[in-house]
Amino acid sequence: MVEPIYVPVLPTRRGALRAYEGLDARVRRRIAPLWTVVPRTGLERTRGVPAAPAPDPDGDQAELARWLTPRMDELIAVMGGRPGWVDAAHAEGDVHGAAVSLWRPATRSALRLVTGPERHPALQRHTADLAFRSGRGIGIRVLADTQDEPRPAELLNLLDRLCLPPSRTDLILDIGAVTDAGEAVKTAITALDLLGELVPWRTVVLTSGAFPRTDDGPATAVRRVTPRHDWQLHGAVRLARPAFPRRVLYGDYSTEHPFNVNIPQSREHGPPWGTMRYTTRDGFLVGRAPTRDTARVDRIDRVRATARWIVRSDAFRGPGHSEGESWLHTCAHGHGSNGSGNAETWNRVGHIQHMSFVVNEIVGGGD
Repeated sequence: MVEPIYVPVLPTRRGALRAYEGLDARVRRRIAPLWTVVPRTGLERTRGVPAAPAPDPDGDQAELARWLTPRMDELIAVMGGRPGWVDAAHAEGDVHGAAVSLWRPATRSALRLVTGPERHPALQRHTADLAFRSGRGIGIRVLADTQDEPRPAELLNLLDRLCLPPSRTDLILDIGAVTDAGEAVKTAITALDLLGELVPWRTVVLTSGAFPRTDDGPATAVRRVTPRHDWQLHGAVRLARPAFPRRVLYGDYSTEHPFNVNIPQSREHGPPWGTMRYTTRDGFLVGRAPTRDTARVDRIDRVRATARWIVRSDAFRGPGHSEGESWLHTCAHGHGSNGSGNAETWNRVGHIQHMSFVVNEIVGGGD
């Protein structure tokens, strides 16, 4: 079996699920995603705020189970027995509503459940019990950006209290949104030094996200290039700690802002535009395109113009690189409405080209 070399943090939304399905099999074998179950309803969740056992925001346990179970079944089918993690922090607060749904990936897939030191002890215990039944171990996700400094004693206490053997436990160091590479590198190195060698973890993952948040601003098309601080961070940490005793897997949030996984599945008022995105060696090409509130012909013209801006870039790798590049090339040179896509399509295409590129980067760089 080929070992995974890349951990993209993906939301359990249709665009990301279809993107994973659309990857070339060679690429998919090298990826172990960390799927984050997005909230079902309510307001956007705040990253790192300790959860407590409580009803779902609308107070309907049965409805949570009806919503979550088919999504877990879809995730199991999409993964097809391949490894990865699933973090249900936004749903696990209602233990009774989520229990049956989370039992399914624990017993019917190769996915490992995830908990974290900031979560309520009852939720940690419940997740650990499910993980024990699965026989595959568990992931510990430490949100390093939400605390002044990682606390080794807290993590050791968690392992001891839940009876988690390190040989079956994965450490996921999550740096969150990176806007300042220098500060993020300091945070990552501190977390790795304090926690990475604390016990002989089965797996150590270092993940962060640098894709910009794009839900602010007017509906008019905006094109910009933003730096890939997440990729730069990983390289800087490797250079700073060349003798680290175990391999640290590279992780990122693909072409999503880290906070997107905290946004509920259904929103009454989304923006009247979507984002076309493309990953280069050093940055992201980000272009907005309208989805409504404009003349149909004008909308399509603006979508194709944004696609042309991407494919005419010197960084464009050509339509043969992945299904993502192929779609962008076809969209850029197409006519009429067919093949111009929508916000979900652009999200899927962005994930496909990004994950394909990252796997090739790591393989080509000898990581």
